[in-house]
Amino acid sequence: MTHTHAEDLGRARTAADFAAVIALLDTDLINAIARRQELQQAEDRAIFGDGDLAAVRAMHDDCNETIALIEKTIAGADKRRAAAAEREARASVAALGEEITTKAAALGERWKNVHRLIEQLRQELFEADALNRAVTTANGLFDAAGVADLKVNLTATRRAAMGGGRAAAPARLSRPAIQADRLLLSFLSPGGALDPRPALGAPVEGVKSKFIPAGERG
Repeated sequence: MTHTHAEDLGRARTAADFAAVIALLDTDLINAIARRQELQQAEDRAIFGDGDLAAVRAMHDDCNETIALIEKTIAGADKRRAAAAEREARASVAALGEEITTKAAALGERWKNVHRLIEQLRQELFEADALNRAVTTANGLFDAAGVADLKVNLTATRRAAMGGGRAAAPARLSRPAIQADRLLLSFLSPGGALDPRPALGAPVEGVKSKFIPAGERG
């Protein structure tokens, strides 16, 4: 193990830091094992007089010590890497907990706004319904008085007032939110909650029926 690796281990704090040093140590270990194989072959040759046997055995022992040291260092570094990863995971969860707490508070405020707007919508609907009934009554009086030209087309009035642009729903929307959005859109859409379609065969408001009773047909 080089002096640089020892310094790197001393500076390592994160799991990524330890993993980087372990990768370098793995390379050193591979090289040391290859070196040991070479020394084993040299020792075999020295036994038969080709080389200094004592020197080769000394280098072989040093190589074994180096391998043992590297393996021990890798094991220790791996334990520290695992401990750092565990600390980082706990810190990440804690940070997520703080983020979710903030989002939960914001969610509560959003629901308060939804409640306020729904109550406001209900009041507007109540007042609109009262005006609608008043106009309907007046339309009946105009019919009876023979001044149908004074009648107000309630459907046209409502559709014109609700014909503005509409915001697109987000791409990811929960099923309950989709259902609620469809319900809200039904208040704005022709044929929706506030715009029921006439029964089959019934005259449409403002349009004279072309139905002729059977007894009056030619």
